[in-house]
Amino acid sequence: MPHTKRIWDLPTRLFHWTLAASVIALVATAKVGGAAMDWHFRLGYLVLALLLFRLVWGFVGGHWSRFVNFLPLPHRTLAYLRGRAEVHEVAGHTPLGAWSVLALLLVLAVQVVSGLSTDDAISFTGPLAPHVPSGFVDWASGWHKGTGQWLVIGLVVLHVAAVLVYLLTKGRNLTRTMLTGDGPADASVPASRDSAGTRLLALVLALAAGAAAYGVYRLG
Repeated sequence: MPHTKRIWDLPTRLFHWTLAASVIALVATAKVGGAAMDWHFRLGYLVLALLLFRLVWGFVGGHWSRFVNFLPLPHRTLAYLRGRAEVHEVAGHTPLGAWSVLALLLVLAVQVVSGLSTDDAISFTGPLAPHVPSGFVDWASGWHKGTGQWLVIGLVVLHVAAVLVYLLTKGRNLTRTMLTGDGPADASVPASRDSAGTRLLALVLALAAGAAAYGVYRLG
């Protein structure tokens, strides 16, 4: 019988839902434009801080939040597609889920950097724009408003669709696990550490990530 284990620690869950809300708000404010762009810029710095936090948390966070424990290596992906995945490889992100998550984080990182390097020559100059080659500024400005934006939207839609597919075809409620932190797992599967000390460490890292994002803001 499956056991209930702590899969996602609180810092990972807070990161996930804050990032989801921020990305939706970023897309909305970009489409609205005008005065809403002030919030678009603020949210961009928030996402930068979130990504910096997740980068570090991927090495020191709970067991299933660490990159090494869900890195979608080729043999893991093939085994999963053939239905031969070990229980230790699907308790957190499945290999396909890991590909989706890593792709989304990478595209968001590129989107944030391109936004910070954008210069529309009218109302906004990103804090990185004066410090990078003009050719990169031109590329970043076009990418951020074009391909990058649609890649983010496409990956978010794909991510949501995958969650629905798992729910409808496998009866696996990934949303509930990300809300509560707990999910069904084999008795041999290790639980993620989610103690007061872990959460305090996450708070310190989050403050450091926020300070780093503010430092980027001050460049402009």
